Amino acid sequence: MTLAVGLVGAGPWARFVHAPMLATHARTSLAGVWARRQDAAEEVATENGAPSFTSFDELLERCDAVSFAVPPDVQAELAIRAARAGKALLLEKPIALDLDHAVRLVDAVEASGVPTMLNLTWRYAAPVRSFLDVAASAEPIGGRGHFISGALLGGMFATPWRLEHGALMDLGPHVIDLLDAALGTVVGVRAHGDPQRWIGLFLEHESGIVSEASLSAHSNLNPYRAGVEIYTNDGVIDLDAATAVTPETMVTIVDELVDTVAGKHPNGLDVHRGLHLQRLLDAAFADLR
Repeated sequence: MTLAVGLVGAGPWARFVHAPMLATHARTSLAGVWARRQDAAEEVATENGAPSFTSFDELLERCDAVSFAVPPDVQAELAIRAARAGKALLLEKPIALDLDHAVRLVDAVEASGVPTMLNLTWRYAAPVRSFLDVAASAEPIGGRGHFISGALLGGMFATPWRLEHGALMDLGPHVIDLLDAALGTVVGVRAHGDPQRWIGLFLEHESGIVSEASLSAHSNLNPYRAGVEIYTNDGVIDLDAATAVTPETMVTIVDELVDTVAGKHPNGLDVHRGLHLQRLLDAAFADLR
C-alpha cells in the first residue's frame, strides 16, 4: 500500500522538488496539487500525472498526508487545518513566520496526534549523517557554521517572503539545526548584523560549548558555500553541506515520511524540532531589531 500525499504549492520548489519526489517514489503517490494559482497547480499536476484541485478542502479529502511548499505564513495556517483534518504533515522550514503561529501549529498537532516530519533537507543526506555520527563520538571544544550564497540576488529562491525577511529566516534553520545536533541543544542566541546583507550568530549550547554562525544570501558566489566545523583538542571534523544533498537524499526523505506516518521510524525531525528552531530565530530577530 502506498501513502497518498497531497501537495500544497506550485512554485519552483514544489515543481522541481516536492512533486517529482512524491510522484516517482515507489512508496507514495502524488494524490493531487492545490495552490492559490489554479493554472500553476494544473501545470505541476499534469507534469506529474496527478489531478489538481480547486480548493484546499478537496485536496484534504483525497490524501493521507500533506506536503507543503509554500511561504511559512501560508504553511502555518493551512497545516493547522490539515492537522485538524487528521492528515500527516511534511513541513518546510521555518514552520511559520513568527513564534505565535508556530506555537498554534504545534498545539493543533498535539491535539490531533497526527505524525509530522520537518524537511530540513541537509539532515537526510548521507554525508551529513556520517558527520553527525563522528561528532557524537568526539569531545568538542566549539564549532562554527556558515551558509553564504547569492540566493536573494535572483532566481527561484528570491521569493517575496525571503526577500522581506532575509537570510536568517531562510538559511538560519539549516545551520542552527546542525550546530545544535552536533554540539548539544542551543539554549541561547545572540545576533548582530543586517538581515539583508550579513548576519553573525553566537550560540550557547546546553553542554556549555559555544559556537558561531555566519549567514548571507547576498554574495554572488558560484558555487555557494555552506558547512559546519566542529573543533576538538585533536583537530577538526568538517562538513561541506553545499555538496551533501543528492537525488538519494530525496528518496530518503520520502522513505522516512512513510515510516514516520506508519510509526516505525521517528527521526526527531518533527514539528517540535521546528518550534525549537523558531524560538531561536525569534530571539535572534529580537537582537537584530
